[in-house]
Amino acid sequence: MPINRASFRDGLLPGLADIEGKYPQLPTRYKEWAAVSTSKMAMERIDEMRYIGLPQLKGEGAATTFDNASGQRFTYVANMINVGLGFAMTRELLDDNLYKEQFGPTSMGLAEAFSQFKEVYVHNLLNTATTYNSSIVADGVALLSTAHPIDNGTYANTFTTQLGFNEASVESALNTIRLWPDQAGLLAMVRARKIVVPVGLSWAAERLFKTELRTNTANNDVSAIITSGAVPESYVVSEFLTSQFAWFVMTNVKGLRVFDRVPYEMDIQVDATTGNLLCVGYERYGTAYTNPRAVFGSTPTS
Repeated sequence: MPINRASFRDGLLPGLADIEGKYPQLPTRYKEWAAVSTSKMAMERIDEMRYIGLPQLKGEGAATTFDNASGQRFTYVANMINVGLGFAMTRELLDDNLYKEQFGPTSMGLAEAFSQFKEVYVHNLLNTATTYNSSIVADGVALLSTAHPIDNGTYANTFTTQLGFNEASVESALNTIRLWPDQAGLLAMVRARKIVVPVGLSWAAERLFKTELRTNTANNDVSAIITSGAVPESYVVSEFLTSQFAWFVMTNVKGLRVFDRVPYEMDIQVDATTGNLLCVGYERYGTAYTNPRAVFGSTPTS
C-alpha cells in the first residue's frame, strides 16, 4: 500500500511547529580505507602475479640459473550487485500535504538509506574477514589468515592468538607487516598507513595516537608509534564495524576494492492508473579483496 493521508494525518492540517525524524548523516567511512574505482563490467577480475625471485651464486664458467616460475597465481573476483528501493505516495497525500518540504518525495531519505546500505556492504570485507568467501576465489583462505600461500611458503596477516588493541599488539602487527614477502619470497615494501577501529576502541585509539609519551606506563619513554611515523594517517573510527573489539591496520597496498558500476540514481514517475507518485532508487557496485597484504587484522572477542 502506498504512503497515504492516513500515514500523515497531521500533515493535512495547519499548526505543526516542526517535524522530527531526520538526522545528520555520517560522513563516508569506507573511503577512508578502501580503494574506489569505476567499472564498466558485470564482473571485475584481478590477478596476483609471481615475479622473479632471488638470483643465485654463479661459479666461474658455470651456467646461469634461470627462474622461469613467474606467472599468474591467484585470481580475485568482484561481482557487481544491484541495489534497489522505492516508495509510493498517493496523489491525494501529495495534494493535501501542507508540509511537503519536511515530508515529501524529495525529503524521504532515500539517498541516505542507499548510502548506509553501501557502508554496511563494503564493511562486510572487514566484518567477515575471518570467513573464506568462495565467490571472491582468491588464494583459498579467508582475508585474515595465518597461512596465505606463496611459492615455497606462507605469510600471516593476523595473529595466531587474537590480541586486543594496545600499544604492544599494534607494534607487533607493524613488525609483521614490514616482513611480508611477495609471491616469490622477496621482501615487499609494505608499510602501515592507517588503523581502523570500532566505536568501542575509539577512546583507546585516541590515547594511543594523540600522546608523545607511552600510555599506561610510568616510564618516561616516547611513544615510538608516533615519533617514528609508523602509521602516517593515524586512525579512523567506523560505526559500521560490527565487532567492538576487532581492529585493522591498513597498508599502502591497494587490495580492498570497491568498483562503482552505476552511481546512485532516483527516478520519479506517476503511475498512470492510480495517480500515485513512484520514487525508485537504484545503484550498482561490487567489492572484493584483491591482495591480503592490504590489511592486518585482529579479531578478539573481548
